[in-house]
Amino acid sequence: MSTLVLIELNSDQVSANTRAAVTAAKLLSNKVDALILTNNSNYAKSVSSIDGIDTVKLITDDSLEHVSSEVASKLVSDVMDGYQYLVAGSSTFSKNILPRVGALLDVQPISDVCEIKSSNTFVRPLYAGNIMATVESIDPTIILTVRSTSFEHAPDGGSAPIEQLTVDIPKSNSSFVEIQESKSERPELTTAERIVSGGRGLGSKENFELIEKLADKLSAAVGASRAAVDAGFISNDYQVGQTGKVVAPKIYIAVGISGAIQHLAGMKDSQVIVAINNDPDAPMCRMADLVWQVDLFEAIDDMLKH
Repeated sequence: MSTLVLIELNSDQVSANTRAAVTAAKLLSNKVDALILTNNSNYAKSVSSIDGIDTVKLITDDSLEHVSSEVASKLVSDVMDGYQYLVAGSSTFSKNILPRVGALLDVQPISDVCEIKSSNTFVRPLYAGNIMATVESIDPTIILTVRSTSFEHAPDGGSAPIEQLTVDIPKSNSSFVEIQESKSERPELTTAERIVSGGRGLGSKENFELIEKLADKLSAAVGASRAAVDAGFISNDYQVGQTGKVVAPKIYIAVGISGAIQHLAGMKDSQVIVAINNDPDAPMCRMADLVWQVDLFEAIDDMLKH
């Protein structure tokens, strides 16, 4: 049995999602290959150094700089001959491509896998994480996305050979226009060890800047509840929850967040949860390891002073 990992690159760096996928792939088979779709063959070097990868399969073409999901899915499905598994980290990138690959291969992908029980049995969340379902696949080819917070991130230390694949690049019916993304020197939200999140209790966009100041002081990432995002306090790039980003930091500080079930689903795996809220009956407070029942502005002011 062999496994193919679809590589996701952030600029020239291998994403944390991909490193988790490599770890998951090693639990499925002894042979793990990686597939890169890129316009720059130099990116293959960073992938070949990941521990656990046997061979890097490289498809490179200028048209793949911003490859569309229709083109990517066709290329991936063509390479799948001889592989029993296709694994990728759970992200927008993989969720755009793998369902299309599943349709081309006539198999049912399994998303957001949190645990691998056997070669065809997996655990994934349902109903905003309130139920963990154990699912068994009978498909000849198994396609998975795995949660990066549930698997160790594969370290560097490998030296896999790079194999250039010669394929015909399909024509796309769509064209790339532009990409808009927020840039920050803070840690990336889904992989940060410390996160400070703010909710609607902060009251305004100006007050939410206090969360950013506190995060900078603690060298933490900034998060937000959906209520704060909907109120316009911060962009949805920072939303934590079922419809946002799933995180599992060492410490999660929730400031002025009541704890809607969708938000709790996105951060419940945090190692230590600190709730700053003057309502001890809020769902977030019931989940928290430590509750600071005080006016949130006083709490933030005290932490910024010390």
